[in-house]
Amino acid sequence: MIFDEPFLSGEANMSHTLANLEYHHFKYDFFRRPGQVHVHTYGTATLSVAFGVKTEPGDVFDIESEAFGLALKNPLAFAKEEKVSVTQL
Repeated sequence: MIFDEPFLSGEANMSHTLANLEYHHFKYDFFRRPGQVHVHTYGTATLSVAFGVKTEPGDVFDIESEAFGLALKNPLAFAKEEKVSVTQL
């Protein structure tokens, strides 16, 4: 294990309340259309980069929190570089 810090998340650790975010989001008509679904994702202020952690292919990210249930385990891999062309219409 190279990084293990508290996972600070939730409204108590946010700059704005959820009610405040909802108010400012839904005050615009185009966000209040019947049938629309809105998903907001929130992270955490705990950043491994602030502790000098550098990742490499093959590293496994193992994230555990009682709030999530089962642990999330993801190995880091990079896709082969592909040549891409973009055409503007």
